[in-house]
Amino acid sequence: MSLLGKAGRAPAARESGFAAHREGVERLLASYRAIPSNANVRLAKKTSNLFRARAKNPAPGLDVSGLARVIAVDAQNKTAEVAGMTTYEDLVAATLPYGLAPFVVPQLKTITLGGAVTGLGIESTSFRNGLPHESVLEIDVLTGSGDIITATPDGEYADLFRGFPNSYGTLGYSTRLKIELESVQPYVALRHVRFHDLRELESVMAQIVTERSYAGERVDYLDGAVFTAEESYLVLGRQTDEPGPVSDYTGMDIYYQSIRHDNAEPKRDRLTIHDYLWRWDTDWFWCSRAFGTQNPNIRRFWPRRYRRSSFYWKLIALDHKYNIGDKLEARKGNPPQERVVQDIEVPIERTADFLHWFLREIPIEPLWLCPLRLRDSAETPGNGTPEDPSRPWPLYPLEPDRTYVNVGFWSAVPKQPGQIEGAANRAIEDEVARLDGHKSLYSDAYYEEDEFARLYGGDHYANLKKRYDPDHRLLDLYSKAVQRK
Repeated sequence: MSLLGKAGRAPAARESGFAAHREGVERLLASYRAIPSNANVRLAKKTSNLFRARAKNPAPGLDVSGLARVIAVDAQNKTAEVAGMTTYEDLVAATLPYGLAPFVVPQLKTITLGGAVTGLGIESTSFRNGLPHESVLEIDVLTGSGDIITATPDGEYADLFRGFPNSYGTLGYSTRLKIELESVQPYVALRHVRFHDLRELESVMAQIVTERSYAGERVDYLDGAVFTAEESYLVLGRQTDEPGPVSDYTGMDIYYQSIRHDNAEPKRDRLTIHDYLWRWDTDWFWCSRAFGTQNPNIRRFWPRRYRRSSFYWKLIALDHKYNIGDKLEARKGNPPQERVVQDIEVPIERTADFLHWFLREIPIEPLWLCPLRLRDSAETPGNGTPEDPSRPWPLYPLEPDRTYVNVGFWSAVPKQPGQIEGAANRAIEDEVARLDGHKSLYSDAYYEEDEFARLYGGDHYANLKKRYDPDHRLLDLYSKAVQRK
């Protein structure tokens, strides 16, 4: 066994990691006790990957400063114990030296493991590995009642284990998670396959998900991008240990532009596994163009340390705080903008339907595509429940044995005179519901309360709130996701 050090030092390193973690937990509990009983409990942290506006909270927040570390890596058993506020950037840095990585590594470096589990995450392994919470073996949760409990798939708190994903901190906050890891090779060989027809893309994507190969070559990673109805791509990745030249998209070259081509045959590329996992972060997919950083004349002077999603997010936060974008548009004589920053899932057989509708109705491009399936119930901790074995994760009830496609779009559209607030977002919600899909809750939502309950847990969620937050110290999910409290 190797745990954060050479074999002889491993037990000491492990104990040191847990001792530091216990100190962090004590600070967390002390800060919880300091919050007035009539105040809502929130995290005290400087960064966030949420795009929902929130009302200010006058009460002090939870001190999570001691919960941002990888506690231990067990390379022999391919597991890691990780504090809840640890970023995937730090988690990957701890596991890659062992040739291991989390089953799903969300695209942005500062997403935390606890955030990805309680708020859902996704990436190009999701067609074979599902979502981040499906590789969790056990989780320590600070509940609204002020207790820290350990939830496992089949223990006393199995209902919380299954209900925690998509609860967004309304049932509690994770302090420690034990997760599975998978072996990875040092390089990823890429094929960028172009399509001129979205229905053909949909068909080939479904085939790859089933066969996990394309044109006789294994596929370990699968995502894609849509630029227009006539130009879309699937990006197929294969792990390899074959040495050779690799590309670098942290400098002047831009990753998403590199996938575009006019050839009948796939365009090939190679990245280190590290650079593959963070290929989207340098330019926040394609969103860095809003700040001019894709202009070569600006990019060469933009420091590399600021070419990352967390810095762009700070610029967006300033825009939201001071309404900079709308003021600039007004000076040009343009209407204010409606933010449309969303990730949705639709069944794979409805992907082309949604994309055609979106490209016709919402002036945003490119779009990100990422297929996903829940992991096989025999492989996944917690899949299936006594109440409803067909709905293993009740707050985000994707169907087992069904393939979905996540479509991500992150921009803004002009507000039209006379339109109700959130008109574009509401239209997207209606279309996703019509296609039997779901929408993530990290950004603006406009559902009526009864529809929201039907889509996101209903009575199951209400029962969890009664058990784990009886005094309503935490906001409920509708208040947080829709009412922006």
